[in-house]
Amino acid sequence: MAKAKFDGLIEAVRYAPDGNIELVRAYERRGATFSDHILIDRANLVARLKKGEKFVTGSRKEFLGSTFESTKSVYLNGNIITTGSNTKRDQLEEVPLL
Repeated sequence: MAKAKFDGLIEAVRYAPDGNIELVRAYERRGATFSDHILIDRANLVARLKKGEKFVTGSRKEFLGSTFESTKSVYLNGNIITTGSNTKRDQLEEVPLL
């Protein structure tokens, strides 16, 4: 079975006091490799998801460069960013806080 392709991997998240995502630390796909970690604010993340880019959660494998352990897909449900379903606010399950 082939590995799923994704445009970015979210490694950590910061939530605002209202419960929405404020910022995520992510890696972007750049051809056959990935960028160093970058910070993406909520507005930019929403715009990318609306554009059709696919993000997953997970972490980088230590000492293996552009090798990642992905866990869950990130979805845009209306204006809510989530990895699950039936949630009324932003929620990336099992992602460490930034």
